[in-house]
Amino acid sequence: MRKPRSEMIAETRAKLIDAARKAFVEKGYAEASMDDFTAEAGLTRGALYHHFGDKKGLLLAVIVEIDAEMSERLAAAADMSASRWRRFVDQNVNYLNMALEPEIQRIVLCDGPAVLGNPSAWPTALNCIEVISSGIRELQEEGVVREMDAEAAARLITGASTFAAQWIANAPDPAAAAGKAVEAFKMLLDGLLLDDATPGPAC
Repeated sequence: MRKPRSEMIAETRAKLIDAARKAFVEKGYAEASMDDFTAEAGLTRGALYHHFGDKKGLLLAVIVEIDAEMSERLAAAADMSASRWRRFVDQNVNYLNMALEPEIQRIVLCDGPAVLGNPSAWPTALNCIEVISSGIRELQEEGVVREMDAEAAARLITGASTFAAQWIANAPDPAAAAGKAVEAFKMLLDGLLLDDATPGPAC
């Protein structure tokens, strides 16, 4: 039985994204060719152009997929946290630690900004800001963090974590940079707490 067109389109996109992820992490964006993607996926250049426009469009699709996976992992890990505040901190800190993973390091934090420009302008950035903003509002309602504009704070936190992650990914000793970044970042987040706040249990 012939597959529905929507299913065939999804399969073609998935094959090209999988092939690109492999090529980008092994060779880097500059050295990976469109022939690498199409040969690995068993497809033509025409399919790549049709679904992604060009190599740059394919890189963005790969980053969107990796970002979604990162978000799921961060949320799952944070669910183990003992309080809403701890969850908020753990999600942000664990993002920095992900900068030590080769695929995230090379594709998202090194090649991504070099090719696609400022990460704050990527489609994935808005979701991150919304999640952090929501977390800040919940903590404000709980009486844990100071009153402030939640979106402004979220954008500042996102900017700090993004640049810190890029620093880790490009550092001569990424593990050492991550240790320094995590320690400093936790102190920055602690500055959001009310002086007499006692973070309560997660809801």
